[in-house]
Amino acid sequence: MTPSEYASYDGLGLAELIADGGITAEEAVDTAIGLIEDLNPTLNAVIHKNYERAREEARGDLPGGPFRGVPFLLKDLACGNVAGDPHHWGTRFLRDADYRPTTTSYLVEKFRAAGLVVAGRTNVPELGAWATTEPPAYGPCRSPWNIDHSSGGSSGGAASAVAAGIVPTAHASDGGGSIRNPASQCGLVGLKPTRGRISLGPDVGEVWGGMVFEFAVTRSVRDTATLLDCVHGMMPGDPYCAPAPERPYAQEVGAAPGSLRIGVLSTHDDMEVHADCKAAAEGAGKLLESLGHEVEAAHPADLTSAALFEYLITVISSAQAREIDMFGELIGRDLGPEDMDSDNWAVAELGWQVSATRYLAALEAYQQYQRRMAAWWAGGFDLLVTPTIAAPPPKIGELVSDPANPMDAFMRSGNLLIYLAPFNVTGQPAISLPLHWNDDGLPIGVQLVSAFGREDQLIRVASQLEQAVEWGKHRPAVHA
Repeated sequence: MTPSEYASYDGLGLAELIADGGITAEEAVDTAIGLIEDLNPTLNAVIHKNYERAREEARGDLPGGPFRGVPFLLKDLACGNVAGDPHHWGTRFLRDADYRPTTTSYLVEKFRAAGLVVAGRTNVPELGAWATTEPPAYGPCRSPWNIDHSSGGSSGGAASAVAAGIVPTAHASDGGGSIRNPASQCGLVGLKPTRGRISLGPDVGEVWGGMVFEFAVTRSVRDTATLLDCVHGMMPGDPYCAPAPERPYAQEVGAAPGSLRIGVLSTHDDMEVHADCKAAAEGAGKLLESLGHEVEAAHPADLTSAALFEYLITVISSAQAREIDMFGELIGRDLGPEDMDSDNWAVAELGWQVSATRYLAALEAYQQYQRRMAAWWAGGFDLLVTPTIAAPPPKIGELVSDPANPMDAFMRSGNLLIYLAPFNVTGQPAISLPLHWNDDGLPIGVQLVSAFGREDQLIRVASQLEQAVEWGKHRPAVHA
């Protein structure tokens, strides 16, 4: 099998080929390894390589999950931890300390139980705090559509590798858009699940006041649905529990969604939205209408309000300050401004100034915001459609911090994600779909948001759109 043939399969297709004897799991892993070696010097998507262990696992008695033998990549952040493996969060200080955790996350265990074979670990921005993946520790990750452009963040390495055909799916996480933003920038499917759908344990209960979610990026809706079946479910001690699905998510692929009431928002009260992103959302609305849905210009009033911003900064900066303290404890020394980029240090300094009562006030504001937002869906709407991000993929270097302009790059990163972070606060499931390409050949994602716990509805509609658009026919410039 040629690398190009290998990359034409989604994860389930590759697993079916392995099961039928068309290719062995070891051959699939060797192909993925060869593609990392060939394409990674251009993309810089993979920063840690587990080649020999992956080959050994592929030769061995793999679990009988639906992705048995399929090569996979873990994100070098958050719940991508594997006991004894490097885990650096995009930082120089963890890299230089050769930090290796002593635990493996429940999520990684579930990925492995699904049959996935981990071949390496992907590039991330420093501390995961950016809309682009350009850490000083490992250098910029580039979009396979145009290597002068970002692959997004914080799951930029994962998205770049999947879009280039290195692996059909990869681990991703989302604290303010970090699954959906890279999915948009790289032309992929990126689902942020409902809060409590996927455990962050055993080391973590919640992160950023419940704003952080774990899952994956894929090239097909059926891979997204089936992988969600493999990894969802509350684990002992989890602080949140999502409503159980009525049936496996894989059964929602191709199922008729019925005629839904859908609101479309393509502008924003507080900032300019690029014409390409407006066109993507409005085009999706027209397509949904042609598919029999009731579509109108409508959205929750709070979505375009700046009122949430102050509370986001309070919670995120407090969490980042705690992360810096925690990492210092792990490596046995105090961390300072020389250890990280200037904006990340500035964010941590803000966090150390936040009082306990001010932090609790921000969480109370979150909860009030969640109720107001949920009322829009309870009031009769099924889905909301927005641009995924507010501008096309930025060029490499545009969002890198500048000590001469403190917090400027950090704030501009946030501006790109104006449609995304609100649903990290509300905990609702949201998905980015590759429904549009601009005149420069760059992918422009469209976000669909459903009510709390309704991934089933998102998967049905995403599958309907996938059949209509056939986004798999698009191939980036850098590809297997």
